[in-house]
Amino acid sequence: MSTTATSSCCSPSGTCSTASATPAQTAAAVTTTYAVSGMTCGHCKATLTKVIGELDGVTGVDVDLGTGLVTVTSTTEPNDALVAEVVDEAGYELTGRA
Repeated sequence: MSTTATSSCCSPSGTCSTASATPAQTAAAVTTTYAVSGMTCGHCKATLTKVIGELDGVTGVDVDLGTGLVTVTSTTEPNDALVAEVVDEAGYELTGRA
């Protein structure tokens, strides 16, 4: 009977479709918030989302124009110098971690 209970949450390939996948993904995520100056509009937001999102390991970018903060979610600790470089090349200024 325990075989039936185990197969109810696992796919035929043996992967679990419930709890074990989600915590592993959450535990691996690193969230870093940066202060960025020069952002004023939706185009700024789209540009920064694109250029930062293209960096290796980045899984998400949230740009808040009102606060001037950019939150980067990545699989490992981000390289601040590299993030600053792409932000500067896009025409904005990363002033540090928030």
